[in-house]
Amino acid sequence: MSFLELTGFGSITWQMATMWLVALFLLYLAVFKGFEPLLLVPIAFGALIANLPTKGVIETPPIGLHSAVDGMVTQVFVEPGGTVAEQDALFEVKLKESGRTAIIRASHAGRIAEIYASVGEEIYEGEELIVTVEREVGGLFYYLSQGIHLEIFPPLIFLGVGALTDFGPLIANPRMLLLGAAAQFGVFATFIGASGLGFTSAQAAAIGIIGGADGPTSIFLANKLAPELLAPIAVAAYSYMSLVPLLQPPIMRTLTTRKERKIRMKSLRAVSKNEKLVFALLVTVLCILLVPDASALIMMLMFGNFLRECGATERLVKAAQNELINVVTIFLGMSVGISMTGEKFLQLGTIKILGLGVVAFGIATATGVLMAKLMNLFSKDKINPLIGSAGVSAVPMAARVSQVEGQKADPGNFLLMHAMGPNVAGVIGTAVVAGYFIATLGGR
Repeated sequence: MSFLELTGFGSITWQMATMWLVALFLLYLAVFKGFEPLLLVPIAFGALIANLPTKGVIETPPIGLHSAVDGMVTQVFVEPGGTVAEQDALFEVKLKESGRTAIIRASHAGRIAEIYASVGEEIYEGEELIVTVEREVGGLFYYLSQGIHLEIFPPLIFLGVGALTDFGPLIANPRMLLLGAAAQFGVFATFIGASGLGFTSAQAAAIGIIGGADGPTSIFLANKLAPELLAPIAVAAYSYMSLVPLLQPPIMRTLTTRKERKIRMKSLRAVSKNEKLVFALLVTVLCILLVPDASALIMMLMFGNFLRECGATERLVKAAQNELINVVTIFLGMSVGISMTGEKFLQLGTIKILGLGVVAFGIATATGVLMAKLMNLFSKDKINPLIGSAGVSAVPMAARVSQVEGQKADPGNFLLMHAMGPNVAGVIGTAVVAGYFIATLGGR
């Protein structure tokens, strides 16, 4: 065996090299431009690793294939020691009830270790037919990425977000819920657009949720409705979240006049501890009754917030705000990045998703601003339309952008706390919309 064969140089493809450039670009945005480095650095580094000829990182352990039908095997297309790709034909089966033939296909790629069924043998639903092997023990990120596939990471992130979030501005000014709801128009508009581009309804819903600018919710929904699109959807969601300071201001300035940007809003009233505790419990109960499929996200978000506001669980709050959310963010980001292999990512469908993500985010920003302008037509206490853009759930980035744009027009204007109202409303709204899509489109 030559020295070159012992190295990974011979395994490099043009797709890998292209993804190196993508990873370097994301690292540049994170490190030198400061665009959400806590998110982009793990994602970019994971993408780099995914496109190197690694060993012991992403390999799968032995996985069994089980029959989904009852019948008799009439033909076997594979043999022990051979390799199969995903969706390759494995068996032809004569179905027991109808007498028709069906093809059993591979659910994943791998080398075949053993075959348990032969021609003429009866098989039953749930029976193990073959075992495919990549290696005896799975790679590191095979196990870490189960936090996404088993829907563990997104709810844990929501726990940390809840522990970090003050819902006081929303409680003090409940009409901000309308701005958070208005931003969801971006989700539904993109759902319609994606359907028109040939995506299935489930895929279109997973793509549309990018407009909510909520990474964990995007991952949660994509994993249920369109797991095959998880990587591009997650990358689009987190990338656009990090680019909020670039994407939102042009839309905000286009849709508002300088006079509107100078509007000063009345100071918010103080919100009591009891109000915040009742709010956490009320939102938990109402949202779960309304959309049970969003239960995992809603209950963890409000549980984290209840820990924050009750004043009796300081150690738990600090753990949720720091150690827990930081560790999960690292693993979540790298698990997303590790799925960005060149073969899967460099496709026309990915470009469509990235483009639709921009559209979703732009519409969500615009509808939030326009809703604020509409509310001003019927409101005595005027709303600065800039805070409408914070209806997307990129907390607290979108609220900060509203503050920065407001101070450009009037350096003495302070919009941050006002913008936090629609910002946290957007978190709840996007989770509710995700639950609606799961309920109507049949998530797994």
